[in-house]
Amino acid sequence: MAASHSVSTIVLLGVTLALTAAASCGSAFAADCGMTPSSGIDWGGCNKKNLMLEGGDFQKANLVDADFTLTNLSGTNLTSANLEKATLVRAWFTGAQVDKANFAKVEAYRSGFENVSAQGASFAGAELQRSNFNGATLTGANFEKAELGRASFTKAVLTGASFSLANLSRADLSGATFEGPISFDRAFMFLTRISGLDLSKATGLQQAQIELACGDSNTKLPAGLTVPQSWPCDSD
Repeated sequence: MAASHSVSTIVLLGVTLALTAAASCGSAFAADCGMTPSSGIDWGGCNKKNLMLEGGDFQKANLVDADFTLTNLSGTNLTSANLEKATLVRAWFTGAQVDKANFAKVEAYRSGFENVSAQGASFAGAELQRSNFNGATLTGANFEKAELGRASFTKAVLTGASFSLANLSRADLSGATFEGPISFDRAFMFLTRISGLDLSKATGLQQAQIELACGDSNTKLPAGLTVPQSWPCDSD
């Protein structure tokens, strides 16, 4: 009887340990990296390098900390998706819908955001050096504390965008369009191209920023700021 009781105890203990291990695995591997793109998919932390994912549906997807290095995401629907801390180096988002998506703290050097719709999207604290936003609709987008060295915004719509505390060194805003306010509060604007822009309603601009930036005779400044003698800058 004692032996039977001992065997039962051992079996029960084994089942308990197995269930605990299964639960732990389920928690550790909550993301299903093998599933095809679908609305609300969980690819958090997944390795998705060098893939062709054009036209995929990633609405409200969890893509936190995923790696999309050199992946083509052109024409995808990333509305309200969460890509915080994702790696997007040299990734393509051409023509994608990324309205209200979260790109906070992503690494996206030399990535292509041409012609995306990114209204209300957050790029706060993102690494976006040499990224291309030409033709993008960035109404209300948040670039606070983003690294935007040499990024290009030709024909981008920047109405209501915020570049507070962003690094805009050598970024090209000269071909952008916007109506109403746009924030440059404490942004670093070393050789930032602002030629031809009407910045009369821009907020946060200081004379010191204007002295560092590159405008021309067609650049309009907020009241109280004056055109530097260094304008226009030499081509770099």
